[in-house]
This record gives sequence, structure tokens and C-alpha cells, in this order.
Amino acid sequence: MIRLLTVGKIKDKALKELIDEYTKRINGYTSFKIDEVKDEAIVANNSSEAIKDKEGERLLATIKDDEYVIILDLAGEEMDSIAFSLKLQHAIDHYPKITFVIGGSLGLSKEVIKRANYRWKLSSLTFLHTMTRLLVCEQIYRAMKINHHETYHK
Repeated sequence: MIRLLTVGKIKDKALKELIDEYTKRINGYTSFKIDEVKDEAIVANNSSEAIKDKEGERLLATIKDDEYVIILDLAGEEMDSIAFSLKLQHAIDHYPKITFVIGGSLGLSKEVIKRANYRWKLSSLTFLHTMTRLLVCEQIYRAMKINHHETYHK
């Protein structure tokens, strides 16, 4: 089973439809779902660390000990789609549940980073926080196609 755990909700209808389409496609290969935790309001008297800590507590409350956790992290390892597909297949072969974690707009707390089994850098580019969810879903789907020796766009 693969799960995408994110902070916040998608409000853009068109983006949500694309994410739903990739969710459906991934479910053709393996059980896949997206879970969301509430994002913390950014207010002037709260430090970014305090906000990340509150969101991190919510994320960690949903992660079990037997899960292989891959966080999206700018300090993580960047790889191409083939390497990613191999990494994902290795995790699938060795763990009952793989959870990808996308933090809030300010990033992830130190505790979530500490819990991670793997830190993945999606790109050096900056994306809208909500767009990252779509890109992760597309890469998971691409990895499934690669691992099943099926044709997909290069």
C-alpha cells in the first residue's frame, strides 16, 4: 500500500481532478490513497518553527512504526524517474506500507525529518505547494508503469 500524506487541502478544482485521475491510475497497480492533515494558519506572532512543529505533530500522529516514510525535502536526494522507480520497488518489496509526506508551505518539522526513512528532492525548482502533490502522484504512476515494463512518455 502506498499513501501520500499532506498538509492542507487542494482548493483548485482542475488540480484536484488531475490528482484524482492519477490516484485512479495508481490504484490500477496498488492500493493508493491520499490523507490530509490540517494546515496551521500563518500569523505574525507564530514562528515558522512553531507552525512546522504543530503540522508535524499532526503528520506524525498518523504514521505507524511499520511504515517506510519518504519525505519531500529540498535537502534530499534528487534522482531520475528510473532510479525513483527502483527505489519505490525496493520499498514495496520490503515494507507493508510506504508513505510519502509533503509538508506545509513552510516545510517539515525536525521531528518529521528525523522520522523519515528517505529524503527525496523532487526538483531544484520551486513549485506551488499544491502542485507538488500532483507531481508526486505522476511520478508514482510513472514508476508503476516502469516497474511493470509498460510504455510511458519519456
